[in-house]
Amino acid sequence: MTETVTRVGHELDQLCINTVRALAIDAVQQAESGHPGTPMALAPLAYVLWQRHLRYNPANPDWLDRDRFVLSAGHACMLLYSVLYLTGYDLTLDEIKQFRQWGSRTPGHSEHGVTPGVEATTGPLGQGVGNAVGMAIAEAQLAALFNQPRHAIIDHYTYFLASDGDLMEGVSHEACSLAGHLQLGKLIGFYDDNRITIDGSTDLAFSDNTTRRFESYGWHVQKIRDGNDLKALDTAIAQAKRVTDRPSLIIVRTHIAWGSPHKQDTAEAHGAPLGADEVKATKQNLGWPSLEPFYVPDDALEQWRTAKARGAQLEADWKKKWDAYRPAHPDLATELERRLAGRLPPAWDAALPVFGPKDAQATRAASGKVLNAIAAQLPELMGGSADLTASNNTEIKGGGVFAAGARAGRNFHFGVREHGMGATLNGIALHRGFIPFGGTFLIFSDYMRPAIRLAALTQLRPIYVFTHDSIGLGEDGPTHQPIEQLATLRAIPNMTVIRPSDATEVVEAWRAAIMHRTGPVALILTRQKVAVVDRTKYAPAAGLHQGGYILADSPNPDVVLMATGSEVELILGAYEKLKADGRRPRAVSMPCLEYFARQPESYRESVLPAGVRRIAVEAAAPQSWYRWVGENGVIIGIERFGESAPYQRIYQEFGLTVERIVAEAQSRA
Repeated sequence: MTETVTRVGHELDQLCINTVRALAIDAVQQAESGHPGTPMALAPLAYVLWQRHLRYNPANPDWLDRDRFVLSAGHACMLLYSVLYLTGYDLTLDEIKQFRQWGSRTPGHSEHGVTPGVEATTGPLGQGVGNAVGMAIAEAQLAALFNQPRHAIIDHYTYFLASDGDLMEGVSHEACSLAGHLQLGKLIGFYDDNRITIDGSTDLAFSDNTTRRFESYGWHVQKIRDGNDLKALDTAIAQAKRVTDRPSLIIVRTHIAWGSPHKQDTAEAHGAPLGADEVKATKQNLGWPSLEPFYVPDDALEQWRTAKARGAQLEADWKKKWDAYRPAHPDLATELERRLAGRLPPAWDAALPVFGPKDAQATRAASGKVLNAIAAQLPELMGGSADLTASNNTEIKGGGVFAAGARAGRNFHFGVREHGMGATLNGIALHRGFIPFGGTFLIFSDYMRPAIRLAALTQLRPIYVFTHDSIGLGEDGPTHQPIEQLATLRAIPNMTVIRPSDATEVVEAWRAAIMHRTGPVALILTRQKVAVVDRTKYAPAAGLHQGGYILADSPNPDVVLMATGSEVELILGAYEKLKADGRRPRAVSMPCLEYFARQPESYRESVLPAGVRRIAVEAAAPQSWYRWVGENGVIIGIERFGESAPYQRIYQEFGLTVERIVAEAQSRA
């Protein structure tokens, strides 16, 4: 059908809005799954934001100074996909028709790196809110570091769109509390107050006073009574942009599945297609000019596509600023380009410390020393801990603290907000220009697991500093002693877990983490002191980069002892005893099972020869090791919770001793 009617003003606005609604309805209906109601309700907000306020260029989704928009309510992704197609991103109507299909660029929840213009992978509710906070932090710090008088080259807003589910999830409380404390004035959120959840009305489980909640965080809050009121939406966004001393939340009262005669304001429209009859009835109710699926009126597309010329002009104007900035501040320009490209500076690792046998210390203490040696050469390295700075050894000495009045500080106080920290780190990484890190006890990695999983899914590069890694933390007892955490972290695809055995392996672990490119890295570190392996007697620690390496060997070995972290000291003790008894042991340090799994089979077999009995030792649940010990191997691990006592006693009671390892090796000699 050919569109011949020319529309202007309010009529054209409504046609553009209803185009989003119709595309969302049709895509969900064709896929026979999805969430049509929220895109239908929020189409007016999307139109006002993307046509009148958001700074972006569809031809260059990665333009540095674009505004960021995070759809935290990722189930409403057809809202975003429709807008991306209509505004002219590299997303075709055919790809809209492939919504939720194998290999499509329009998956069932929005994914960064899959769809051009999607800034963050969302879906697990609340995560996008935390991501947006991280992006606003990144913008604020880059602006503080690189903007100069008359040269504001970093100057953009971060927007997010949250549902009631986002605000119910604890991570949004953590992240928004932090954002208010930091007075992130260029962070603007929208709350879709449609009062419907999957189970029914939100008042089944949710009766928060959202206005007072966010005001208590220190946010500027506005309320819009009618989500279809374009003028009110426009005015509220403009006002939020003028508030620079605190973040803003705009609460928008909407009606889920707006325009549907029978499913508007019902839970039925939340997560299921409208049905063929209701699709027809809705289009007729909206005065839609065609019942043909995926019909896009020419004048609506033309109006939406004005974004292309507008975006090109915005980027061109910014490019003029950049062209003036570069000769005025060449060193800063070069440094910013390097950081954004993810290139490491020359000799960034030249000052890494060297440890010897007399330097026994906890690996967390060694990590703090290595971190500071690296930080002096890598200004993009920034982060902190969840209220455990001294325990995690995560302070960058002399780096200052990022705060409301000090945006250039490199140290972050995330507070007791592990989940919010994880989501914020993801946002910082997504923004680009930083290598973010965050620390807590390994046991509390459980609190941030959803953010860790999304970092791995999106292949972001935060570094996690997880200390107090085992029963070795002793008297704090079983509530704080991680057992299953190593196995569960290792089970996450794209996740890299490194548990160094001594201070020297810590150096290599940090080197590996900085150079890593395919997902997050967790450094697993001890509270208790461990000996530093004498590398004049045993193999160099550079073998860490292969994941597992022969630390000490015998000709034609008859047993292989392997371990990670503090338990490497135990297998070395057993190695010496077995060797004195006439056995031919091999001791293997296995700091990173993921790196080892990626090595050629020939290398793995050279370290773990076939037919030789293997014994794995780790103060944790044994699941990670079944692949590596083989059918006749033994795993000395832990399959119960810990105890409160000095760590030496706990190790003895749990059988993590040199004597136990020797006995296992001798039992089938």
